[in-house]
Amino acid sequence: MAAEIIDGKKVSADIKAELKAEVAQLKSRGIEPCLAVVLVGEDPASQVYVRNKEEACELIGIRSIKHVLPASTGQEELLSLVNQLNEDVSINGILVQLPLPKQINEHVVLLAIDPAKDVDGFHPVNVGGLMIGEAPFQPCTPSGIIELLKRYNVAMSGAKAVVIGRSNIVGKPVAMLLLHNNATVEICHSKTRDLPGEARQADILIAAIGKPKFVTADIVKPGAAVIDVGVNRTDAGLCGDVDFDAVKEVAAAITPVPGGVGPMTIAMLMKNTVQAAKAAAGI
Repeated sequence: MAAEIIDGKKVSADIKAELKAEVAQLKSRGIEPCLAVVLVGEDPASQVYVRNKEEACELIGIRSIKHVLPASTGQEELLSLVNQLNEDVSINGILVQLPLPKQINEHVVLLAIDPAKDVDGFHPVNVGGLMIGEAPFQPCTPSGIIELLKRYNVAMSGAKAVVIGRSNIVGKPVAMLLLHNNATVEICHSKTRDLPGEARQADILIAAIGKPKFVTADIVKPGAAVIDVGVNRTDAGLCGDVDFDAVKEVAAAITPVPGGVGPMTIAMLMKNTVQAAKAAAGI
């Protein structure tokens, strides 16, 4: 029997509808959540992401401010803008769209963002909070994955979860969130001795390595839930890190690409922005 398709578009739309109702209530109390987005340069993918974030803000009722800077912008100029946004009490969330031009040190810029406005969840203070289960903002893609598992009733407590990939943006934080949900977690990577053997033991398998169709049906445990974080552009079109057509015949549940994890990232960013507005208002 083919796997249940985990529909990220639907769950994302549900979360946005819930947030829209919550924002309407906040506005009735004089609280207007506001997200500031900073875009440096003209990277086409970044422009699409920023536009999608603006549309999500408009749908939910979050005020959106966009700062577009030329690709030649220097680090000090960008840091000055971040500082202004930090000090503006009307702004709840700050998002500096990555990647940044090579003359700018991304780490220095992310470090400059006020942790209380770091709705991406990348500031070391928030990363540390994630480790001990006290992060005010969880990174958007990992928290979106957990939300999908919860809403599709995939049992995490006691489950063996294998994460393929150890990036700071997805692999490490999603492993920590799975641990907080009482899963037994293993992180696999390029130096793992028997990656296929480890993957075959997973009740929950998360692929986040950026290799097209790396996860094949023969390394998936029958009945597993498979979450595909990969977005790979190939000659045949867009595909994930999972061989979807083959794996869906083995797994119990699976996310498609596109339409799986991707839509959740922006939904969780919106959720973090609303959370930041509530925290600033002492709610």
